[in-house]
Amino acid sequence: MAHKASDPPALTHIDPAGEARMVDVSDKPATERIAVAEGRVVMSKATLDLIVSGNAKKGDVLGTARIAGIMAAKRTSDLIPLCHPLALSKVTVDITPDATLPGCIVSAIVKVTGPTGVEMEALTAVSVACLAIYDMIKAVERGVRIEDIHLVEKKGGKSGHYRA
Repeated sequence: MAHKASDPPALTHIDPAGEARMVDVSDKPATERIAVAEGRVVMSKATLDLIVSGNAKKGDVLGTARIAGIMAAKRTSDLIPLCHPLALSKVTVDITPDATLPGCIVSAIVKVTGPTGVEMEALTAVSVACLAIYDMIKAVERGVRIEDIHLVEKKGGKSGHYRA
């Protein structure tokens, strides 16, 4: 069935019968693809001070969360059913304490040369890093909020450059 300009865009993970499927990327060229995602962990100033001072009961909150985010990006295809396993060439997770939130801004950059993008890997890295921060400080403050996880930018592939 031909796609008309008035039709809504088709979901790529749904086949003509309406069933979920993994997209076939075998005919797509391998190009450099980069994705950047970001999120926030909002908490009290006292809890943020505890993290920054390095006195959290469970240890190095930011270092642990950074490693958790990197590991999560590498395991995205195990967590999101229709994602392709990718040989990632770069995963960077940065966590910046921000007294004005108060809390932490978590960002991830993921890079691959391949036939499909890495948006899900960047979003997964940020999500799990935020969850790791929560896990390490929940004994001190249960009201911590994880907010605003979103794709900031993607480069490469057929759809080109996107910036939020």
